Amino acid sequence: MSQTTEVTQENLVEVHNLVKYFPVRAGLMQRVVNWVKAVDNVSFVVKKGETLGMVGESGCGKTTIGRSMLRLIEPTSGSIQYDGKDVLKLKGSELKNVRRHMQIIFQDPYASLDPRLPIGEAVMEGLNIHNIGTRQERYDLMIETLKKVGLEDYHARRYPHEFSGGQRQRIGIARALALRPNFIICDEPVSALDVSIQSQVLNILKDLQKEFGLTYLFIAHNLSVVEHISDRVAVMYLGKMVELTARDDLFKDPLHPYTKALMSAIPVPDPNLKRERQVLKGDVPSPLNPPKGCRFHPRCPLADKICSEQEPEFRQAKPGHWVACWMVK
Repeated sequence: MSQTTEVTQENLVEVHNLVKYFPVRAGLMQRVVNWVKAVDNVSFVVKKGETLGMVGESGCGKTTIGRSMLRLIEPTSGSIQYDGKDVLKLKGSELKNVRRHMQIIFQDPYASLDPRLPIGEAVMEGLNIHNIGTRQERYDLMIETLKKVGLEDYHARRYPHEFSGGQRQRIGIARALALRPNFIICDEPVSALDVSIQSQVLNILKDLQKEFGLTYLFIAHNLSVVEHISDRVAVMYLGKMVELTARDDLFKDPLHPYTKALMSAIPVPDPNLKRERQVLKGDVPSPLNPPKGCRFHPRCPLADKICSEQEPEFRQAKPGHWVACWMVK
């Protein structure tokens, strides 16, 4: 797990050997009978000012990683370093101060907003909690932030149900931006939006990144979106990271069989061109009982005997390109 040492610029966030298991309880006494291995020994870094895209099928652990990094759910084990501080060891005011600099944009903007609260109050909530400035200064900062995401000051008095899905996602961005954080986790922020609205929201995120020097962890399952916004891309499968490299390298020369299958599913905009699909057989195994060895081997077209017996090391196959696969030399 030495990929965290291979850097060319300063790291803002370092995740080492992150594990998150959820207990499965049964019986009258609700004893733990099994564990859902949602995230299993994942390590990566996010460099200052970059956008790290994270992709994979539903249930692969992307959102769990994002929420664990902010301690919205407590990790089972591992280490999460933000700007040199171990987030998992912080308590009380120290944790509160770090959280001011680490924010999240949720996938469902409507569910994450209080329907009884005007959106101006929702955006100001973080400012109130951290007691930033006077009441008037917080109000002015809220109005300024709404305008940064394409809303107007009169919107501050309206309630969430009065907005469209795209506008609600802008509100979610404004709420994350209000505290002027350094690091924002974007948890599938455009997956529920129309394509035309997706492009507007993505452009807002890119503009804000340039203006405020933001660092993003961008979680998504749409590879076209990830290609548009990311600097590096990490590919997840069943709680494990299987590939990590620069965006251009990944889309030009994917190494892991799972990544190749994902790439083959991207639609080609030219009707005269046809991409050879690599259709994976079978279903994703259950995280309750993941396969021994490489977790992808039951569906892998290249699987050999060693794949079902030993777990592959996450190693550097070529400069800056990390992969966990026995078949990649």
